[in-house]
Amino acid sequence: QVQLVESGGGLVQSGGSLRLSCVVSGTSFRFDVMGWYRQALGNQREFVSSITDNGITTYVDSVKGRFTISRDMVKNTVSLQMNGLKPLDTAVYYCYAEQPGLAQHWGQGTQVTVFS
Repeated sequence: QVQLVESGGGLVQSGGSLRLSCVVSGTSFRFDVMGWYRQALGNQREFVSSITDNGITTYVDSVKGRFTISRDMVKNTVSLQMNGLKPLDTAVYYCYAEQPGLAQHWGQGTQVTVFS
């Protein structure tokens, strides 16, 4: 059974940094796409960033220049380095792994809270 487990969330002051990590277990398969979504209280889940198996990255405009996604194909992990955090970044962050058209898996989420 495929499982995604996130870590690295927490409470940080505005302007601070956090690094989220997500490890895939239960399979040695390397998904075409891995990435992150987030959901703030009362809002819909929104896309944050993704990275393909050949390293192509995508970011939502609001995090460009502040967040960096990376992937370790050997360890089957994906990370999100978040710098210059703002209160608007406060949300539950979800890791996902996708084989387009075939499968999509989600982690349980990790809370990020940014206070001013």
